[in-house]
Amino acid sequence: MACHLRSISLPSRAHSSEAEVVEELCSLEASISSPSLTIDTMCDGLRRLEGIYSGVEEITHLPSNQVQCSQQKKMLDGEMESSLELLDLCNTMQEIFVELKDIIQELQVALRKGDDATLQAKIQSYSRLVKKARQHFKKASKKATSDKTACSMVRLLTKAREITISLLESTLQLLSKQIEKPKQSLVSKAFYKRKVVACEEGQLQALECSIGDLESGAGHLFRILVQSRVSLLNILSS
Repeated sequence: MACHLRSISLPSRAHSSEAEVVEELCSLEASISSPSLTIDTMCDGLRRLEGIYSGVEEITHLPSNQVQCSQQKKMLDGEMESSLELLDLCNTMQEIFVELKDIIQELQVALRKGDDATLQAKIQSYSRLVKKARQHFKKASKKATSDKTACSMVRLLTKAREITISLLESTLQLLSKQIEKPKQSLVSKAFYKRKVVACEEGQLQALECSIGDLESGAGHLFRILVQSRVSLLNILSS
């Protein structure tokens, strides 16, 4: 199904200060922790992360943030390794979103055909895929710990990485709830009441579009993470 993806292009912005980036990080962290979290919140969070990483990149180019001692270099080397792991995680999530979207499309076809066996099989595939994806975060979550003795640039990068991991993990938790809960799932009612098929299909179409937005957002974030990594490499080699 073709659906319009909401734009996540960034607005024009002035040069960022460290205080502004920290404020935006704290605001985003609070949004992710909200009990009223939605998929739309996550899509917006991915857009906001782009702005945050753009701000951090601007800050890394400031003369005051050039590497001045071996300890700073060691900290940045560690952040380089972590940034590569975050890139891998972001790329994996983008692939997961593509697979989930495909499953949702197959669910819609099965729903229209009234094929309960295929519906159940696809629901199981969806749940297994989300569960498998969440395994990627166990290692990442353990590594995402801030070092209070690090320089301000490294602290910003570490905090941004922690929030990125938290946002992506929370997104998976939200997606799992879209289908897992029997009494509230998007397709469970259709097993028993054919008159709600059209309604359920509409909800699945909305979920497909939301996952498409997440896929697009993860792609944009991946590209800006690559830019951030290049900036770090330039700092280390200067």
